[in-house]
Amino acid sequence: MNVLLISQCNKNALKETRRVLDQFAERRGDRTWQTPITQAGLDTLRKLLRKKARKNTAVACHWIRGHDHSELMWVVGDASRFNINGAVPTNTTARDILRRSDENDWHNGEDILLLTALAALLHDLGKACDAFQQRLKGKLEGRNLYRHEWISLRLFQAFVGNNDDATWLARLAEGDYQEQAWLEGLERDGLDEATSAVFSHLPPLAAALGWLVLSHHRLPLKPPSYDNDTPRRWGGRINLQAEQLPALFESISAEWNEIPETQDPKRIAPYWQFSGGLPVSTTRWRERATKLATRLQARLDKDGHWLESHYVMHLARLSLMLADHHYSSLEDPLHRVRGESNYPLIANTVRKTGKPNQPLDEHILGDEKHAAAVARALPSVDSHLPRLARHKGFRKRSSHPRFRWQDKAFDLAQSLRERSQRQGFFGINMASTGCGKTLANGRIMYALADPQQGARFSIALGLRTLTLQTGQALRERLNLGEDELAVRVGGSANKALFAHYEQEAEASGSASKQALIEEDAHVVFDGNFDSHPVLRRLNDEPGTRALIAAPILVCTVDHLVPATESTRGGRQIVPMLRLMSSDLVLDEIDDFDINDLPALTRLVNWAGLLGSRVLLSSATLPPALVEGLYEAYRSGREAFQRHRGEPGLAVDICCAWFDEHDRQHENCASSETFKATHQAFAKRRLERLASSPVRRSGDILALPALGKRPEEIRPAVATLLREHALAMHQQHHSVDPHTSKRVSFGLIRMANIDPLVDVARALFQQGAPEGVRIHLCVYHSRHPLVMRSEIERRLDKTLQRAEPERVFQQPDIRRLLDSSEENDHLFIVLGSPVTEVGRDHDYDWAIVEPSSMRSIIQLAGRVRRHREQACEVANILLLETNLKHLERADEPAFHKPGFETKMAWKLNSHSLTTLLTKDEYQVIDARPRVLAREVLHAKESLVDLEHERLHQLMIEQPAEPLTKKEIRLGKQPKPPPLGAYSWYAVPQVHLTGVLIQRDPFRKQLEPEITLALLPDEGGETWTLHRVDDGARRGEKLYVLVEESLLVRIDLTKEQGERIQPWGANDYLTALADLAEDLDISLDRAARTFGTVTASARNQRWGYHPVLGFWRSK
Repeated sequence: MNVLLISQCNKNALKETRRVLDQFAERRGDRTWQTPITQAGLDTLRKLLRKKARKNTAVACHWIRGHDHSELMWVVGDASRFNINGAVPTNTTARDILRRSDENDWHNGEDILLLTALAALLHDLGKACDAFQQRLKGKLEGRNLYRHEWISLRLFQAFVGNNDDATWLARLAEGDYQEQAWLEGLERDGLDEATSAVFSHLPPLAAALGWLVLSHHRLPLKPPSYDNDTPRRWGGRINLQAEQLPALFESISAEWNEIPETQDPKRIAPYWQFSGGLPVSTTRWRERATKLATRLQARLDKDGHWLESHYVMHLARLSLMLADHHYSSLEDPLHRVRGESNYPLIANTVRKTGKPNQPLDEHILGDEKHAAAVARALPSVDSHLPRLARHKGFRKRSSHPRFRWQDKAFDLAQSLRERSQRQGFFGINMASTGCGKTLANGRIMYALADPQQGARFSIALGLRTLTLQTGQALRERLNLGEDELAVRVGGSANKALFAHYEQEAEASGSASKQALIEEDAHVVFDGNFDSHPVLRRLNDEPGTRALIAAPILVCTVDHLVPATESTRGGRQIVPMLRLMSSDLVLDEIDDFDINDLPALTRLVNWAGLLGSRVLLSSATLPPALVEGLYEAYRSGREAFQRHRGEPGLAVDICCAWFDEHDRQHENCASSETFKATHQAFAKRRLERLASSPVRRSGDILALPALGKRPEEIRPAVATLLREHALAMHQQHHSVDPHTSKRVSFGLIRMANIDPLVDVARALFQQGAPEGVRIHLCVYHSRHPLVMRSEIERRLDKTLQRAEPERVFQQPDIRRLLDSSEENDHLFIVLGSPVTEVGRDHDYDWAIVEPSSMRSIIQLAGRVRRHREQACEVANILLLETNLKHLERADEPAFHKPGFETKMAWKLNSHSLTTLLTKDEYQVIDARPRVLAREVLHAKESLVDLEHERLHQLMIEQPAEPLTKKEIRLGKQPKPPPLGAYSWYAVPQVHLTGVLIQRDPFRKQLEPEITLALLPDEGGETWTLHRVDDGARRGEKLYVLVEESLLVRIDLTKEQGERIQPWGANDYLTALADLAEDLDISLDRAARTFGTVTASARNQRWGYHPVLGFWRSK
C-alpha cells in the first residue's frame, strides 16, 4: 500500500517523530512523508510513534488508494489538529473563539466541584490526632481502633453542632470560628458515655459532606452481630432484614468504619487528643474554606436533597478518591503545593523508606486543589479518550445468508442512533447460538455510536475462556490491534496458556488466515491522556490505561463490577470512568449463578446512572431477568437525566430486540410497556423455534432401585450409564471412511465432582464388552491448570464438527482408531457442569444427570451444535432424578448446582417425570426458559421453580395490603422483601455497602486453599504442596502436605478390558512439554500451571492425573 504521513507536531515531539518517520519513509516536505509499505510495516511504525508520543505529537496516516481517492487510516497523538478526514486547517488561532469546551450538559457540575473541594478540606482532619501521628512515626502498632476518616467526621459534626446548613456555612464563609469550635462539642467514641449517630442529626448539606469524608477510603458496612466463638471483623457476614433498610443510613456508627479490638480507655484516648492542633487554624486552609463556603451559599436554595442525588454524590466521591490517591503518591516537592513552613503534623510517609512525606496542612490543600481540578474536568473525559471510527469490518454487509440478519440489526441500530443518545438504550439480542451473535453485538454498538466521533464499548462476559475466545475472534475478524481492542481477564496463568496454544495454532497453520486490510481499514482517534486532568492522574497505574483507553474492551465482568462492588480503596474509579465513557454489552448474562444477579443488577443500574447504552445478549434470557435489569437501567437513567442532557426530558428508554429472524424497537417509559413488548417478541420467537427442525430430542431414563448407600449406588449408576451409552452409540454413530469402524462422541454430564470420580473409577473397572472400545475423558474444574488446558485443547480440536469427516483426520483420533481391532469406538467425556458453558463442542449424544432446566438447555446446545440435520431418535437422555436424591432422599436434590433450597424453594417431587411436561423434554430448546407460564407452580415444576425464583429476586413485589385493624392501629405497610431491586428501590441504601456485603459478587460459599503438584529435582515424580501467603506482599510459601492430605491410587490395577483414558493422562509429561515450549524451568511451570483450588474444610484429597482431585474418605 502507498501511504502519505503528515506530522503536525511541535517542539521536541517534531524532532522525535521525524527521527521515527525518516526510518520508514521518504520526505516530501518538512512535515510530509510518502512510501509504499506493507501492513506489518505500518503497524510497526504506528507502534513506534505511539511509544514516543507526547502531548505535542500529532501524526496522520493517509492511504493513497487511487488517482483521486485517499483515506485516513489513523491519527497518533492529538487528533484535534486534523479534521474528521485528516485535513489540516488553513489558519489557526490560540484564542478559544467558539468556547466549545465551556459548554456541557452537566446541570450539577458546580455542585459536584464544590462538594468535592470542601470535602477535600475536611477529609483528613482526623490525621491530626496523636494516635495517627504516633503510628506514622512507628510508635504505634496493630490495627486502628478508630480510623482517621471517622475522627474527621466527628470533628466536622462538632463544628456544625445544632446549626442548620445556612448558619454553619455562614460561620465558615466569614471565618468566624477558632480551633476550639471543632473540639468543644466533640463526641469521643469509646470514651464518652453516649455518642449520637452522626447522620441522624446533620442537616442535608453537612450530611452529604460528612458522607464524602467518611467514605473516601471505604464505604460504611454494617458491623456483624456479636458472636462468642469468632472475633468480629469489619465487612463480615451480616443478617439483614428489609425492615432495617429505610433507617439504615441514619444508624451509622463508628463500627461501620472499623471495629475496635479493645475498649481500653488508655489505648483509645490518643485517638481523641490533638496535641499538634488542627489544620483549620492555618491561614491558607481558612482562605480556601471561605471561598468554597461562599460559593456553596449561593447553591443552598437550589437543592435540599443532596444525599438523594446518586449522580452528584458518587461522582464527587470519585473525584475526591482520585485526587487523594494521586496526591498522596507525589514525593517530589516541585509537583506539590506549598503549606506552612515547619508544620508539625504529617499526613503520610514515603512507602519505601518510611520517612515523613507530606505535611498535613499541605496534603489537605493539595488534595483540595487536585479534587477541584478532577471534578472540573469530568465533563470532558469522554472527548479525550480514544475512539474507533469508519471501520469497514463493522459496516460491511454479510455475504453468508445465515448472517444476513446482522445487516438488518445494524440498520435498525443506526436508525435509533440519535434517539438512543437522548433517551438511553436498552437492547436485547436473543439470536440462537452459531448465528454470529458476538460480531452482531459489536456491530449494533458501533451503529449506535456517532460516526463523526467513533465508537467506544465494552463487552463483558462471565468466563475467562469465553472472554479470551471472544477477544481473539473479534481481533481476527476485524483486524484490530491490542490498543484498539483490549482483552482483560484475571488469572495470568490462564491467559498465558491461551496465548501459548494460539501461537502453536498459528505456527501449524491451523489458525484462520488474517483478513485483507482492504476490508478492515479503520481510523483510531488516539486520546490525549497527558493533557487531561483526570486521565493524567490515572496514567501511572499499571494496567489502568488499557482498561480505560481501548475503544473496544473485551473483559470478564469482574473488571467492571468494582464500579459498584468495591467497598474499599479506589478500585471503583477506573470501572466507573469506563462506564461513563463507553457503552456496555453483557454477553451470556444468564450463565451467572442466581447469587450473582444482585451484583449484575447494580452494574446495569450504574450503567444507566452514568449514561451508558446497554445491550444484553443470550439465546436463553428468562423474562424476569430481562424485566428486572430493564427496571434497574430505567432507574439509573432517570437519575442520569435529572443531572445531564436535555432539562425536563421524560424518561422514555429507547429499547430494541434482535434475533436471527426478527427485530423490533419501542420507546418504553414504564416496565408495563417493556414487559408487554418483550413478551410479544418472545412469543414470536417461540413460534419460530417450534416450527424449526428438531436437532435435539430428549427422553427420561427411568432408574431402577440402585441401593441405599453411596458405595452401592455409584457403581450401579456407572453400569446403567455404560449400558445406555452403548445404546446411544448404536443409534448416533458416524462411520470412519478409512476403516468403516463405527465411532461416536458422547457426553455424560454429572452434577458434582466427587460422585463423578467414583462413577469414572467404576467405569474403568467395568471395561467394555467384546467388539467395543471406550475412550474415557474425565473433565471437571478440579484438574491442575496444565491438565485442564490440555484436555480442553484436545476436546476443542476434536469436537469441531462443522465438517463431519474432519474428526477422522485428527492425528490422535486416527492413532486410537488404527491401534485397536474393535469395530465400535465410544469417545465419552464424563464431565461436570463446566461442559455446559464456554466450550464450542459438538457431541453426537448426551446423558444428563439433571440440576436445573437452564443447565439441561445449555448442555443440549452442545449436542449436534455444528450440524443442522434433523434428529429422528432421542439423542439426549435425562436421568429421572439425580444422585443427591438417591443418596439423601429428604434433602434438596436440584441444589448446588440448581435452584432448589431447603426451606422456601423445596420441590414436592424429585422425579423429572412429574417435574417436566413432555413438551419440555421431548424437544429440548430455549422455549421453556424464554417465556414463563401465566401461573407458576414453583414446587411442582423444575421450569417454574427457576422463573419464580428469578421473579422474586429481580422484580419488586407490591407491599402486602394492611388489614382494617392494622390501619386503625396506624401501622405502616411492610416493605418488600430484600431483592436485587433493593439497591435502587430503597433511598440512600447506595450510600452504604450493606447490600454488597449481603450479596457479594462471586460469593465464596466455603474457605478455599490452593494446592500445587511440585516435581522433585530429577522431574521423575511429584509431591503435593499447600500454597500459603508469605509475610511479604506477593510472596508464596509451599508447604509439603503429601503425607497428611493426599491419597494416591494406581488406575492401571483397577482398569478393566477395552477401556482407556482419553484426553491428557500424564501430569509430568504435560508439564515438561509446557515448560520446554515456554522456556521456563519445570519447577516454575509447576508453581504457575500445576495448581488447583480446593475446599479448605476437606481433610483428605485423592489425586490421579486422569481423574483429577476428589474428596477422599
